[in-house]
Amino acid sequence: MTSPEKKKKVGIFGGTFDPVHLGHLRAAEEIRRILGLEKIYFIPSAIPPHKKQTKTTPSKDRLKMLEVALDPYPYFDISTYEIEKATTSYTIETLQHFTLKYPDIEFYFIVGSELFSYIDTWKNYNDLFKLASFVVIERPGFPEEDAPSLPIAIEPGFRYHMNRDDVTIYSNQYSKEIVFTQIQGVRVSSTEIRQRIKAGEPIKDLVPEEVEHYIQTNQLYTEGNS
Repeated sequence: MTSPEKKKKVGIFGGTFDPVHLGHLRAAEEIRRILGLEKIYFIPSAIPPHKKQTKTTPSKDRLKMLEVALDPYPYFDISTYEIEKATTSYTIETLQHFTLKYPDIEFYFIVGSELFSYIDTWKNYNDLFKLASFVVIERPGFPEEDAPSLPIAIEPGFRYHMNRDDVTIYSNQYSKEIVFTQIQGVRVSSTEIRQRIKAGEPIKDLVPEEVEHYIQTNQLYTEGNS
């Protein structure tokens, strides 16, 4: 008997990417390698629910910066699904869209540990784990003897599965996983970059060269254009 073909594993990396920086790229590259993902979709959000009061750079600029940043990476791609919706970007709706469109793919939604810690505030959060697995990026430095813990709200639905090479995995009845992984990455944030530009400080080692050029050419994040 022929065993069923394993589904392709693809990552989904959402965010405002305002701007995309080397930390995003390094994190995606490490996660792709650790989990053996065939591809990672970067999905710039239109209106993120946790940043409704924060002004973001126009979608066309954030999208263009992503395009030039990801151009050298054949296994990174961009989805404009949330931007084209132009409404609040709820993860549950994005995952429903991708799982319906690509039923033969196993999706891994990539998120930072800080954001994941209050997942019980996300829309229909319990249904998220019926649709996709989650990759939670841990900051370097947590003690090896302390396995990363699940938020209390979702703990009853998961059981400890395994721990290997800085990866701790929990699984549920829907064969979905929560994967905690520690990456080296680059310690930088989009907020820090915007602040540095506004203060006239260099960002050369924080973003790809093409992104820096786009920011300078279009005078993004300057005092009069913030």
